[in-house]
Amino acid sequence: MPDIRYFKPIFFTVLALIAFAANSVLCRLALGEKAIDAAGFTSIRLLSGALVLLCILKSSGNTKTTAKGSWSASVLLFLYAVTFSFAYLTLSTGTGALILFGSVQITMILTSLFSGNRLLPIEWMGVATAFAGIVYLVLPGVTAPSFTGFSLMTSAGIAWGLYTLKGRNSAHPLSDTMYNFLRSVPFALVLVLFFVKNAHISREGILLAVISGGITSGIGYTLWYMALRRISATQAAVVQLSVPVIAGFGGIVFVSEQISLRLTLSALLTLGGILMVIIGRNVKNAKTAPK
Repeated sequence: MPDIRYFKPIFFTVLALIAFAANSVLCRLALGEKAIDAAGFTSIRLLSGALVLLCILKSSGNTKTTAKGSWSASVLLFLYAVTFSFAYLTLSTGTGALILFGSVQITMILTSLFSGNRLLPIEWMGVATAFAGIVYLVLPGVTAPSFTGFSLMTSAGIAWGLYTLKGRNSAHPLSDTMYNFLRSVPFALVLVLFFVKNAHISREGILLAVISGGITSGIGYTLWYMALRRISATQAAVVQLSVPVIAGFGGIVFVSEQISLRLTLSALLTLGGILMVIIGRNVKNAKTAPK
């Protein structure tokens, strides 16, 4: 009989990836229909995430743990959440997810490079191909995303990539994620005050923000931190490549969006290039592994 421990990381990873894609759909539904403003969505999302995780932590009885996340992770979480929301004011679901996770992977690759890891020729080709895909996406044209939306979502991807790297060291994912969300709330309140003149809110907008914060963000990110403890960085990079595809289908089904030819070709170039880097990294690891 298969060991159930083998299936846990797979189960956690699949749920986390669905949650990541759902966040794009929920945010686009809320902001595209103008059910809530971007600052309000971000604040409710972070607050509800903190409250849901606090309730789960209390009910689990594991409140004596010393794991309390970090301020640096909380700042990265806030920067990701706020730029993510404002980017989706102008981006479609699939385009936003592609820019987000393309930026995430490039951030993780560059971080590895700056840490002293040399790239093989196939990895350099992959980086160039991925960069070409992003450049093609933003070239002037009818279906090109706005520069503001692209810049904001790229910033969100960088923040999330660094947050993911921090999560690999988490021994207590639930507690760390809860405290990271809790520390981000003061930043969110300042954000609301700053954009109070543009505030608008509805029950539908609140509901979408609460679902995004409490379920697909709070619980989803906790599951991701749990998965990161059991999978390699390479595996984490590979599986996240599926999120833009899932989000794109979600945009078609729930937001009635259409996938453009530009987005499709850009996705093939960007994700294909990142996959080349990952393959090259596996080849490097195989050569250096002890025999």
